[in-house]
Amino acid sequence: MLNNYYLLKAIGPPENDPVAHGKPRIKEPSSYVLPERLPSTNIFLREAYASLEQAHLHQLRHHVDDEPYNDDVGEVGEAQDEEITVNPLETPIGTPSPSSSRFKTLSETLRNRRLSFPLGQSQQRQASPWKDPEPYEVLRAVERKDLIYLSEVRDRAFHLLLRKTGDVTPLLHAMRIGSSHRDVAIILVGALSRWVNNLDDDEVQKPRTKLLLKALRTNLKLAIDYGLQSSQSDLLASFLQTLIMSEGEKWVWNQVSNVGLALRSTPEEGKPVETAELAVRAFTTRELGKAAAIASLEDYIANATADLLMMAAWDVASQSVGGDPIPVYCFARDERVYSVFVSRTQEHKDAIFKSCTRRLRWQIKLLERALKGRNLTFRRKVEMLRAEMDTGSGP
Repeated sequence: MLNNYYLLKAIGPPENDPVAHGKPRIKEPSSYVLPERLPSTNIFLREAYASLEQAHLHQLRHHVDDEPYNDDVGEVGEAQDEEITVNPLETPIGTPSPSSSRFKTLSETLRNRRLSFPLGQSQQRQASPWKDPEPYEVLRAVERKDLIYLSEVRDRAFHLLLRKTGDVTPLLHAMRIGSSHRDVAIILVGALSRWVNNLDDDEVQKPRTKLLLKALRTNLKLAIDYGLQSSQSDLLASFLQTLIMSEGEKWVWNQVSNVGLALRSTPEEGKPVETAELAVRAFTTRELGKAAAIASLEDYIANATADLLMMAAWDVASQSVGGDPIPVYCFARDERVYSVFVSRTQEHKDAIFKSCTRRLRWQIKLLERALKGRNLTFRRKVEMLRAEMDTGSGP
């Protein structure tokens, strides 16, 4: 059979055959649906905790004089919040449970004590009397990629990793060899950065340590010039820490004075958080001079901003109640300034209540409460402080 419908349609419909004319149905446009997974329980808890802390900070301005000086921050050694606990049944697959604190502590201990070099033969070596090698032997170990030997030099004679032989240091020698020794250079940079972070407070003021810090600063700056910060995330922060610890004391005290003036100013004029942050950013820009480098330093900038605020608040308070200043070598080294700050304020809490202004007491309480614990990052804490100290009306 042939289908002649198209021929009949071309001739036209019969005159006596009515043609139905209906409205064409409008086709709904297609819309793509991409369901997105809800955030994990930990993210909800973190956001809820941040909102709760912001509400508590907002209430402090109304309760500054409720009691002589509420000791709600605990002892200095216990000034950290407890970890947020999550029901294991509600924790998404792949999310570590914070409740396993002992395993977390063990892993952190192992991470801190772990060498940055291949394991194996170095662990099996018998203990033998150590004699400092000659500088050329360290350079030869760099050329041969003898990481086991370099690990022993790092642990027993760290100063040899900074010593110049002719016009080169071990790190500069590894970088000059080229890409084949880039891994050796990265390992040496990691050793230098870790030494700064783990330096004991009582060692900082010694003349020998000052000389090591100056040599260390030169080596870290060379590593930055060679672009190793992309492979060593804490290189820039370690360089700035070394710069502050070696010759940055004058700059720190100048900024503490400026932030202190902002703390004393009226709420409409003084912006202490902005003053501190701009000072830190100007310092990092002057020393590094690269926008890309500054972008990777946000955590360090937030840490330094918070430390300037605490050092300035205590500097203003100590003019009325006495007490030693917060040491500069604690500056921008995690939570060391916070520990000293809480120790000072708790030791003089009665004198602070009697002698300091109501606004300064509120600022001290605000800093203690906002910077307490590790559930929030320094950047989040600084933003919370900015909302209260720079844009809020205060008590």
